[in-house]
Amino acid sequence: MSKCCTLILFLISLGGRLDTMNSLQTSSLVTVPDLFDRVIQHSRRMHALSSELFTEFEKYLLPSINHLDRSPHRCHTARILTPNGKENAQRTPREELTEVILRLLFAWREPLMHFHQNLHHSKDYSSASHRKAKQMSEMVHELNHGVEILTEKIQLLGEVSNSLRGLWVRDHQGSRAMSDYQLLHCFRRDSNKVQNYLKILKCRVLPEPSC
Repeated sequence: MSKCCTLILFLISLGGRLDTMNSLQTSSLVTVPDLFDRVIQHSRRMHALSSELFTEFEKYLLPSINHLDRSPHRCHTARILTPNGKENAQRTPREELTEVILRLLFAWREPLMHFHQNLHHSKDYSSASHRKAKQMSEMVHELNHGVEILTEKIQLLGEVSNSLRGLWVRDHQGSRAMSDYQLLHCFRRDSNKVQNYLKILKCRVLPEPSC
């Protein structure tokens, strides 16, 4: 593919992400249904990006990595109790599900920031990987902000209690010991959970026939 075509595809992708980012930044002005749609769309893109980077890592770098560095370890978010499976998530009270989403997002803000900074100084990764790592770091901050605004709105509607604020402030501890492989593996898993939990929470707050 020519450099021109590559640049065009990147700009198209970036434009779509900027549209979502701008919509989250102005989320205090939109309705609850629209805001749910926006955070779900943003979470879908974030998970897709994490899957792309994890796949690239497995394909190009994993064969040369020490076996111990790729062995499964507890994710730093393992202390956050999450519903196992769709049925359990559907039975989870809305307050608990909202808290889980916020805690997962907050727990990844610092690790992804450090991951991006480390990749920026590494020669083992391509410029495309650097860019994706930067986007992931930015997207988790943006989604965290959007979900916080959404939480405030559904609290005002009486759909969840006001006892959620500040419950997730220490969940990032212990993340710096992870290897890059472990970090990408864990974030891909957690970003998928966030996406699924947001969809379920929307159905709990705004029941629809499709739910």
